[in-house]
Amino acid sequence: MKKILVTGGAGFIGSHICEKLLEGDNYIYCLDNFYSSEKSNIERLLKAKNFEHILHDIQKPIDIEIDEIYNLACPASPIHYQKDPLFTLNTCFIGTSNILNLAKSNNAKVVHASTSEVYGNPLISPQDETYQGNVNPVGIRACYDEGKRVAETLVYDFVRMHNLDVRVARLFNTYGPKMLPNDGRVVSNFIIQAIHSKPITVYGDGSQTRSFCYVADMVRALILLMELDLMPTSPINLGNPEERTIHNAANFIIEKCMSNSIIEFHDLPSDDPLQRKPDISMAMSILSWAPEVSFEDGLNKTIDYFKDYYGSNI
Repeated sequence: MKKILVTGGAGFIGSHICEKLLEGDNYIYCLDNFYSSEKSNIERLLKAKNFEHILHDIQKPIDIEIDEIYNLACPASPIHYQKDPLFTLNTCFIGTSNILNLAKSNNAKVVHASTSEVYGNPLISPQDETYQGNVNPVGIRACYDEGKRVAETLVYDFVRMHNLDVRVARLFNTYGPKMLPNDGRVVSNFIIQAIHSKPITVYGDGSQTRSFCYVADMVRALILLMELDLMPTSPINLGNPEERTIHNAANFIIEKCMSNSIIEFHDLPSDDPLQRKPDISMAMSILSWAPEVSFEDGLNKTIDYFKDYYGSNI
């Protein structure tokens, strides 16, 4: 039985990974301090005999015998990572260092979750893995953007110095069931506002773009990355290259929810990227992976989740 540690395992993506890994002959350690996650995400999994939750913050070292690590522990939405930027930075650097040292002591493979935010407000589109980004190092988003960038530096220095096997995934906007209703992400915000017939909050003029990847597609890619025989020599973009404007996404969600919501425009937050579109050529080539779930099908599942979440309060 393979022993697998998922840091941030009660989070949105982490809980889906735990659930998928439990389908195999694995023992899952879910490490999470619930800083930006909910215990309800793993409530059902706690009943499994080969699943264990560890209440722990990766900013503190941990000693455990494991074979593989999925490192997803970090607040990932602006509301959460800007709440305490020093906590976010420490999670990115000190936390990642602790996980890499754990991997070193166990000779364990690691999939490290980075982010498309390392590209900042990009000057090229689509963004491929060779693009070095356009990031404001002193802005309000820098604790996350630069935190994730320095975490990648840390990873590759560990690889070079200690011959660790670490695979880095740059995740683009992911959505689906188990998103927190209060985390300020585009899809969850719009769905919640729409099902309650509240105004849809669009920042800027809505012409900025995002590329939305359904969580099941993302989880499949991360597991394929872990199972790859040879470690890739660079980070790999994971996301859906189908690009759409925020305004288009808002209107589509209003339509899918059969809502009476109107769109309200607000000032664009500082350093908010104007364009997101991944080049996934490397993932397609190395992992033989591409997203399979359409935005419409993924939205239907996510809308059903939030309707069930709110129940009679809709």
